[in-house]
Amino acid sequence: MPPRDNPTARQVRLGGELRKLRERAGKTAREAAGMVSTDQAKISHIEAGRIGVSEERIRKLAVFYACDDEPLIEALCAIAREHRGQHWWDEYRGVLAPGFLDIAELEHHSTGLRCLQPVSFPGVLQTEEYAHALFASVIPSLPENEVQARVEHRMKRRDVLERDDPPRFETIVHEAALRMRVGGRKVIRKQLEYVMSVSERPDVTVRVIPFTTENFFEVTQTVMYASGVVPQLDTAHIDNLFKGAFLDSVADLHRYRTLLDLAGQAALSPEESRSFIHHTAREL
Repeated sequence: MPPRDNPTARQVRLGGELRKLRERAGKTAREAAGMVSTDQAKISHIEAGRIGVSEERIRKLAVFYACDDEPLIEALCAIAREHRGQHWWDEYRGVLAPGFLDIAELEHHSTGLRCLQPVSFPGVLQTEEYAHALFASVIPSLPENEVQARVEHRMKRRDVLERDDPPRFETIVHEAALRMRVGGRKVIRKQLEYVMSVSERPDVTVRVIPFTTENFFEVTQTVMYASGVVPQLDTAHIDNLFKGAFLDSVADLHRYRTLLDLAGQAALSPEESRSFIHHTAREL
C-alpha cells in the first residue's frame, strides 16, 4: 500500500506517539524495524502517519520500548483500528479542506473540551445563521456552495454535545464576542439566546470575560484544548484567520492549560455569565 498523501491529524498523532516512545527508550528506527521485521523507511512512514500500523505491531513495539502503560497502549491501538468512512465527517473528504475534518475528529474523540474565544463563539455553539455570516465574510470570498458546505459541517459538529456521552465542555468568551454584531442584530440576538439555552446543560459551562476585567488581556489567541482518553493524547488547537495548528508537546500543552486557567480566573461565574449574556441580548 502506498504512503498516504494526506494523513489525518489523528493518524499523524498515532505515529508521533510511537516515535516519542522509541526516542524515550533510546532506540533507533533501524532497531525498531528489525523488531517488527520491516525496514527503516517503513518505520519512518509509520511515525509520520503516512502508513498504518497494526495493533500487533504496536504491542510488539511497546514491549521493545519497555512501555508498560497499558491505557496508553490500548488508546494507540484504538486509533489503529479506525478507518476512513466510519464517521460522519468523512462525507466531507474532498469537499472541505482536511483541517475541517480534523477538528470534528478531535472533538469526537475528546473526553473534555476547553475553549477560549476572543471575538466569536466556538463552532459547536454557533447557530446556522451566525456560522453562515462568518463564512460569508471570509477573505477572499468563498463561492456559495463552499459556504453552505462549511455551515452544514459546522452544524453537524454540534451533535458532539447532544450525544449520550458528551465530553465536558467549557468555553470562555470575551465580551467582544457578545458585542460583535455578526450577521446583524437578529442573528446575534438568536446566537446569544442559543448560547444561554445550551449553557443550562449539565456538561456545558459558558463564562464571559468582561471588558472591565483588569487581570487578563490576552485576546489574540483562539484556543481549543481537547483532553484525550489518556493525558498523553491531550491536544491544543490554535486558530487564526489563515490557518490552524494542532500542538501536543509537553511545553505547548502546559502553556495553553495555563492560558486557559488565567482566563478562567478573570471570567465571570457561569451564573453571572448567563445573566450578562441575557442583558446583552436585551440591549440589541
